[in-house]
Amino acid sequence: MRASELLTVTDSGLYCPPGGFYIDPDRPVDRALVTHGHADHARSGHAHVMATQQTLDIMKIRYGAGFAGAEQAASYGNDLNVGGVHVKFVPAGHILGAAQIVLEFEGVRIVVSGDYKRAPDPTCEPFEPVPCDIFITEATFGLPVFSHPPVVEEIGKLTTSVTDFPERTHVIGAYSLGKAQRLIALLRDNGHDAPIFVHGALERLNAYYVSQGIELGDIRLVANSSAEEMRGAVVIAPPSALGDRWMRRFDDPLPGFASGWMQIRARRRQRGVELPLTLSDHIDWPDLTATISEIGPGEVWVTHGREEATVRWCELNGIKAQPLSLLGFEDEAE
Repeated sequence: MRASELLTVTDSGLYCPPGGFYIDPDRPVDRALVTHGHADHARSGHAHVMATQQTLDIMKIRYGAGFAGAEQAASYGNDLNVGGVHVKFVPAGHILGAAQIVLEFEGVRIVVSGDYKRAPDPTCEPFEPVPCDIFITEATFGLPVFSHPPVVEEIGKLTTSVTDFPERTHVIGAYSLGKAQRLIALLRDNGHDAPIFVHGALERLNAYYVSQGIELGDIRLVANSSAEEMRGAVVIAPPSALGDRWMRRFDDPLPGFASGWMQIRARRRQRGVELPLTLSDHIDWPDLTATISEIGPGEVWVTHGREEATVRWCELNGIKAQPLSLLGFEDEAE
């Protein structure tokens, strides 16, 4: 069988004709396999959804109990049969519950990575490389300029700033699902034991992470706290809140932002950020190329991001590659 017969690009996204299912479709379909809970991959309205239990739970938190007609949980590493196609979910290292989806049919193995990273993250299972014929990868940061600094250095920038400016409230913009919880957990791992204050949009997701055994420590709601209580503390909020009147409740706030894009000076200026933290839940260029080399696929398909550079690198290294140019996926949730 040719790979294009096992997995093809349609108006709704990646479709597996032999199995009769889509992967991360961008509109409601009859049967969807979902890699993780971010809104650009996990949409409501499907008749049937298969995902890890944690992804299903996150979709329920975000969309409500009726987000799909029917749900089926897939455990990491379990072999499943979907319409005659062998399917397996393996860890992607992106956020809690995130998975790569491995398809095998008539001697062809395709791995759909979804979003992934190789950097340390205490809130989710690490990426698991799977040898395959075709590796389908994102390329959000698929340019040589994107070499993210060690995580411990970025967390150190934040804790040092808190020490150096004890009179200022450090308000850090971080995406509500995954990035915010990772930032909190990394702070705890680096010895920051003080209360951390959060925007109300993080409350339910934080509680879910804690229910899954992720230690977040003393977390308090901004809405229940005074400006004086939060002076000198770390506050974490969705990025949109930093440009909102919500910020007026803090005395002399020091705005920060946690994103892979903080490596780019123009992005920092655009955000008006005093404390840029280059912290991404997507793979950077060195890890992207190292991962492709480690997996050793015969062919690479690039779903979105900096497709041209990734395809060119593959070609220079003797690996057949093509861009898929899938629409609907964000460069990095902000």
